[in-house]
Amino acid sequence: MGLFKRVSDNIRANLNSLLDKAEDPEKMLDQYLRDMEEDIADAEAAVARQLAVAWKFRAQLSDSLAMAEKRDYQALEALKRNREDLARKALEDKKLHRSKAEDYHRQYEVCNEAAGKLRSQLQEMKTEYEKLRFKRDDLVARLQSAKAQKEINEVKSGFGSSSARWNFDRMVDKVLRMEAEAKASGELGRTDKSLDQELEDLGSEENDIEKELAKLKEELAKTE
Repeated sequence: MGLFKRVSDNIRANLNSLLDKAEDPEKMLDQYLRDMEEDIADAEAAVARQLAVAWKFRAQLSDSLAMAEKRDYQALEALKRNREDLARKALEDKKLHRSKAEDYHRQYEVCNEAAGKLRSQLQEMKTEYEKLRFKRDDLVARLQSAKAQKEINEVKSGFGSSSARWNFDRMVDKVLRMEAEAKASGELGRTDKSLDQELEDLGSEENDIEKELAKLKEELAKTE
């Protein structure tokens, strides 16, 4: 069965090896299933051809048996009419059709058995195809998960040392430095007073003391 050799080789192929060698496992799996679909289509055509041959022999068998029965009836009718010569010819033709019927029967049995085997192999192919199609969905899901995990790991491994993180930290340092400079500048502004300002502040403090002293004197005078 040369037709099924390629199919059998495909079914027995090492799927893990296929995945290891494939540049894109998902595409390779889909291609592998498409190849199997083509093989199944070829097998279905072969089964159909084999069945057609078997049905042809069955039809010829039926025709030969019918003709043999007809010649038997005709031989009997010829004898009834005293035509032994025609009866003999009818029986000879009946024998010929019987012989053909036996030959057609043998050929039909052979072809029908072969068709049965092909149908069985075809069903095995379809069953194997369904198994691999289901496995393909599982493998593709695992493949996508593995790709996602790999991408996350690659991003995570360079996350702390990336230029973006380094620049971000640099900006943080710059902001802190500018805040410190602004605070220092404010402190200097409060301490660096002019002489006139200090004298004015001093006079202001003295006036406050004089006011407080005058108030105390008034309260003391009221109590005397």
